[in-house]
Amino acid sequence: MQRLEVSDRKACKVLGLNRTTKRYKSPKTDDEVALREAIVRLASKYGRYGYRRIVVMLKSEGWKVNHKRVERIWREEGLRVPKKQKKRGRIYLRNGSCIRLRPLYQNHVWSYDCVEDRLANGRKIKCLTVIDEFTRESLAIRVERTINSKHVLDTISELFLTRGIPEYIRSDNGSEFTEKMLRKFIESVGAKTAFITPGSPWENGFIERFNGTLRDELLNREMFSSVKKARVMIENFRREYNSVRPHSSLKYTAPLSFIASS
Repeated sequence: MQRLEVSDRKACKVLGLNRTTKRYKSPKTDDEVALREAIVRLASKYGRYGYRRIVVMLKSEGWKVNHKRVERIWREEGLRVPKKQKKRGRIYLRNGSCIRLRPLYQNHVWSYDCVEDRLANGRKIKCLTVIDEFTRESLAIRVERTINSKHVLDTISELFLTRGIPEYIRSDNGSEFTEKMLRKFIESVGAKTAFITPGSPWENGFIERFNGTLRDELLNREMFSSVKKARVMIENFRREYNSVRPHSSLKYTAPLSFIASS
């Protein structure tokens, strides 16, 4: 077959093609396969993370990528973004002022709450969760068959010794948090209790958000055969949450990285 010697310009004109299409080269780089594997690996390990958090984690591993490229691969692989949570309103007083104690610095406001789960045999367990609202750091997660005021007292006493004493501790009005002995102890060390309005969990939004993440990313995905196994896995989650998991409200940094840069 005889080859015709014609210019690109003339050939494209005859065929009705734009010359840029002839010179187009696929933008895919040599690392496309490796990047795709890394995204799938992280998405498999952190099943409830969206692609934005995956971008941050890829960059921490040394990848030079932007969110558009990761989002393209994310969709091509059929990965799904976690469902959006419903918006919650704030409670207002009659004069229009919003009831809100805003955390302004580390150890300003802590909050604690309890989360229930069940073992493989159906027996209940309870988790006492404690966070620093400003840094979003999970300070402790205590796992027991049941949680009472003594467990709460023991947990925060140890935290006071290792972390210092906060100005406020926010909680709901559960009996384990309102017991007189616990309240007197908190006041004796110089801290103040901040109880939310009964039936208004949105006033304790920081710990509610953390508890939702704990349930969504661990409790709903794992079956614990014993309290001991639950303690080990939940403590591993707590450490990973503090040191690895990018937090959207901290500009997609982990709590410990946020503390170190502050």
